[in-house]
Amino acid sequence: MVVDPDFSFRPLPPIDRPLRFLRTGSEQLGLLEDLHGTWTGRGFNVIWRPNRTPGQGRFLELNLTEETLRFERIRGAIPNRGFLQSDINMFGLTYLQQIKDLNNHAGLHIEPGIWAAVPQTENPAEAPTIVRMASVPHGTVVLAQGLATSIAGPPVIPKASITPFAIGKLDRLTPFPESNLAAPSDFRSSAADITGITQAMVDDPNSVLVAALAGQTMKSTVKLDVSSDPTKPVPGGGIANTAFLQGSSSAGPNARTASVSATFWIETLQDSAGGPDIYQLQYTQTVLLNFNNLSWPHVTVATLRRK
Repeated sequence: MVVDPDFSFRPLPPIDRPLRFLRTGSEQLGLLEDLHGTWTGRGFNVIWRPNRTPGQGRFLELNLTEETLRFERIRGAIPNRGFLQSDINMFGLTYLQQIKDLNNHAGLHIEPGIWAAVPQTENPAEAPTIVRMASVPHGTVVLAQGLATSIAGPPVIPKASITPFAIGKLDRLTPFPESNLAAPSDFRSSAADITGITQAMVDDPNSVLVAALAGQTMKSTVKLDVSSDPTKPVPGGGIANTAFLQGSSSAGPNARTASVSATFWIETLQDSAGGPDIYQLQYTQTVLLNFNNLSWPHVTVATLRRK
């Protein structure tokens, strides 16, 4: 996204009370500061799509991906006026994410949005937090909140599953044969479109992230953990869908985005040739799409380097 070079927030009147952020940066971005810049790389995308063929309500799309993710600082302090407590300033970055299929170069995803650092507040009583505000052109807007932390060394990346389950019942898994690459299917991406995708990747998309870390020397990691859950780890947030996605109350949704959870790791790598540190961004995101009485995990992962 492009913001006019002479645009800068200026609270009127200014907010001059002390504010506590996670880490003081040049613009109080805290642990979000290292996002600034342009990141490029590759990843993997898995999505169960609705399908209208009788008796076959699903289609499994698999994509190796190439991605560009660009962050720009928002100039000035973003004022938020309080009623129950004193006013605060937030600081943030705009971003634009573009993802294409690596095998056929089809555009898959474009997402403009904002990441922002929120200082500690008294009402509600919350530690410094982060927020991601995303707009998806398929008809969904997301407000996900959470926490940022910094650790020495590499991240701990958990496994991820694409197995659908009964809505609201994580323990009632419903596997389908399309996730078995050895079983031919007309309801999965064609063989030509999934060149380079293995069964291990389908079984655990996060294994792609783990494999990318092999042989790297990690000096430190910033972890950005956000969720659309309106109750945790921060109250508020949520998702809005268009009427088409939401569907009718009687027939149910076409494909309602029910939740979004994502973890981004900003990693500082030691250059093996003794040069400057290398900055790497990895992320895993799980979106639950509700249709046909099930929650269908849509998992996207990527490993990017800052230019």
